[in-house]
Amino acid sequence: MTIKLGAATASWLVAACLHLPPAMAETAPAPAVSDQDISDAYTYLLGRLLVLRQQHLDMQEGMGWNQLIHRKPGAVDWPNPNLDVAYSEAWVAVDEKSCTLVAVPKISGRYYTVQFLNGWGETLANINERTYPEHPSGNFAVCLIGAEVALPADAQRIDLPVRTARILSRLELGKDWSEAERLQHAFSLRPTGTPRLPEALPPVLFEMQKLPGVEAFDRAAAAMQEPDLSSSMDALQAKVRAIAEAAKTPAERARIDQVIRTRAFADFAKAAATIGPGIIRNRWVQPAVSGVYGSDYLTRTLINYGGIWANTRAEVTYFRGAQDGSGAVLDGGQSYSLTFPRDQLPLAKVRYYWSVTATNAKTFRVLPNPLNRFVINNHSALEYGEDGSLTLYFGPEKPKGAPQGNWLPTLAGQNFRLMFRYYGAKDGIGNDAFFPPPLIKRS
Repeated sequence: MTIKLGAATASWLVAACLHLPPAMAETAPAPAVSDQDISDAYTYLLGRLLVLRQQHLDMQEGMGWNQLIHRKPGAVDWPNPNLDVAYSEAWVAVDEKSCTLVAVPKISGRYYTVQFLNGWGETLANINERTYPEHPSGNFAVCLIGAEVALPADAQRIDLPVRTARILSRLELGKDWSEAERLQHAFSLRPTGTPRLPEALPPVLFEMQKLPGVEAFDRAAAAMQEPDLSSSMDALQAKVRAIAEAAKTPAERARIDQVIRTRAFADFAKAAATIGPGIIRNRWVQPAVSGVYGSDYLTRTLINYGGIWANTRAEVTYFRGAQDGSGAVLDGGQSYSLTFPRDQLPLAKVRYYWSVTATNAKTFRVLPNPLNRFVINNHSALEYGEDGSLTLYFGPEKPKGAPQGNWLPTLAGQNFRLMFRYYGAKDGIGNDAFFPPPLIKRS
């Protein structure tokens, strides 16, 4: 049944809820910021706070400025990691008088890249044989634009538009992990001088499943000291500042918090299902952009939340699967298969390699299992069908007749999602010409 209220009745009802006389309710000034402004500004700011959160966690763990940390394979703790690469990480500070020298070993026949990101999760540069074909290894000097620094003659200079950056190097593990780790430890970095370190900001720490409310805007002024590279974000930054100012008033602070917890959280959850304006086919979702986002702050924040440090599409193409071909959510207690016909084999679609991982649908962490197997890729002991097709299996138990190397265990009682990565995707990957086939529920 629908109830229609007249204007006078509606005015009286609002006034009663607010404990105000009707006349006061009718003449009360409009809120300084709208609910939509609050939702948009919160989503925008959250993207920056997620990076700050990770920075504080890194520093708590013992990372320091201009110190490269080599991670053991699999020993990373951020959402949705790729577990078939060796990661090395650092936070880099540069200024007008000091650059950071990065040494890259000679690598052949194995994917690698050294990615630089700013404080919003935007990719600034990649070092590899594709971006620097004339200088794929050796010394690189990472400098602030305009810095006047004497550099080694053999150093390839890379100018950054920011004073601090996140470094994330990825080196394909391949079949020979020991060789990969040897090469990983040949990466190094050191400052040329004594750079001015950034001012320490108050900790920005929160649980990923318990996002901050209005208190997020208490961090706005400090968080936005980091320049956003897109000028199209100026209007959003103005909204963030206006809301932060409004939140200093108790009544408005309470309203802003309520809007965040009801409107902004709901908007964010709805957008997460499709990674914002993502492209959907066969129930797989591909983000519309990754690594470099332009004006698409929504996708940037969603990726920072669900898979921080994403790289550009020139490096890797991502597909996320959270549903089977019928649209049902992936259930860790069920079994599924994914079959690639002979003419659509993943390895034929990449220049380097491919992989698929399964993670908890809420925490984005890998699913524990007795085999400690968290990834399938082209280096796995795969078996192909008589017709040349490739079938991968996902479920709590290996399906009868399924090859051991083609099976990725899941965990009963937990919904999960898959992340398919195509490194060096060939033409056609990610547009209407090709998406992974749909997942088929087997039980």
